[in-house]
Amino acid sequence: ETLFMLLLEHEMMVVQPTTVMHLDNAMDMLICSSLMSSLSFLGVIAIDRYITIFYALRYHSIMTIQRAVTIIVVVWVVSSISSTIFIAYDGKAVILCLVIFFLSMITLIMGLYIHMFSLAHQHARRISSLQRKQSAPHFTSMRGAITLTILLGVFFICWGPFFLHLILILTCPEKPACNCYFRYFNLYLILLICNSVVDP
Repeated sequence: ETLFMLLLEHEMMVVQPTTVMHLDNAMDMLICSSLMSSLSFLGVIAIDRYITIFYALRYHSIMTIQRAVTIIVVVWVVSSISSTIFIAYDGKAVILCLVIFFLSMITLIMGLYIHMFSLAHQHARRISSLQRKQSAPHFTSMRGAITLTILLGVFFICWGPFFLHLILILTCPEKPACNCYFRYFNLYLILLICNSVVDP
């Protein structure tokens, strides 16, 4: 999308206004479906890790290859259909739906990881009480807390600016301060891509 915008701005590509509108809709649909699928997969990964910890012995019977493939296909199909509907009904309701979806995923991911962390902390305390060592649970808890902070911190740093952008579109689209924030939209998209690259 950025490439097309630059080519159009510098008049290196001349197309009809209707073609530009169709290109813009297609690009927005791709971006929207990618955002929804990325968020959905982060949620699915959190659920997968949760099953790995809480149902370790039954994991391979719960998460079969067939189920994994089905989940992947469903996420992409639902994301594509939703993004098509969103672009067709372009407006504030769409942005509100995206923000609600983002907040739901944050709640799910944070809830699962915090629950996993608390289980690991209790497990380390039990092991240390059996071995009569007091240093182990504190060290393990610190490592777990650091890992959890990095995991959720990277998520918030990468996804937060984009969804703040959407929230500002809903709340203050005309204010100069908000307009200043809107200028860096491409940077927020780059951060989203970075999350997929650096996700621990």
